[in-house]
Amino acid sequence: MRVLSITGLVFVLDQASKYAVRSTMGLHESISIIPNFFNLTYVTNSGMAFGLNFPGGIVVFTLASIILSGVLIRLLWTERFSHILVRISLALILAGAFGNLFDRLFRAKVVDFFDFYWGTYHFYIFNVADSSVTIGIILYLWYSLFLQPKSGSDIQTN
Repeated sequence: MRVLSITGLVFVLDQASKYAVRSTMGLHESISIIPNFFNLTYVTNSGMAFGLNFPGGIVVFTLASIILSGVLIRLLWTERFSHILVRISLALILAGAFGNLFDRLFRAKVVDFFDFYWGTYHFYIFNVADSSVTIGIILYLWYSLFLQPKSGSDIQTN
C-alpha cells in the first residue's frame, strides 16, 4: 500500500504548515502574498469545512471524522488493486481527514490560513488538509466519470 506514503506526506505537510502559521503569526493576522487575490490569514474554527458549526458540533464532527477515517482505511484496503487514480484519491482524502481530525483531537480547533478573494468575493479560508480532501474528491470523480470502465449492462443497443 505505497499510496499510504502520500497520506503520510500530506499529513506531515499539513501539520508543518499549521505549526508554521501558529508559531509565526498572531490569530487573525493577515499577510498579503498576491495583493487583491491571496493572503495568509491565521484563523481557527471548531466546526467542519468552511467554518460551519452548531452547538456540540466539535463532538459530532470529531466522531464523524473518526468513523469516516475508518471507512476510508477500509475502502483503501478493498481498492488496493484498483486503478492508481482511485488509490491516490482515497489516500488524499484520508490525509485531509487525518490532518483536521488531529487538530480537533489535540487542539480542539482547526487552523486555517489560505485566504483567496477577488474584488468583493471572498472565499472561505482553508488549509492543506481541506485542499487534500478537495483534490482527492475531484480525482475520484474524474476517474468515476471519465476513466472507469463501463459495464456491459450500462450499454444500450437499439
